[in-house]
Amino acid sequence: MIDTIRIIIHGRVQGVGYRAWAVETATHFGLGGWVRNRNDGTVEAIFRGEETVIAEMIEACKQGPKAARVESIESFTCKEEISGLFSARPTV
Repeated sequence: MIDTIRIIIHGRVQGVGYRAWAVETATHFGLGGWVRNRNDGTVEAIFRGEETVIAEMIEACKQGPKAARVESIESFTCKEEISGLFSARPTV
């Protein structure tokens, strides 16, 4: 089943290549969506794809790139329409 999930990643996740890692990893998994830094120091991402693949991506997000230190991940259902390839967006 195709699903869309929004996550917020807390910890040392900015300035460590997290967005570039997320684009590479989500693309590898064949997911649609986007990732961006937020002004509060978190990283936000939306993933669209098969439920099982999204679950694998969220598990991968718990580690992130080598320099990241993920403390927690919040997950939300999402109604945003997602199309196209996974991409990085500007900070909000």
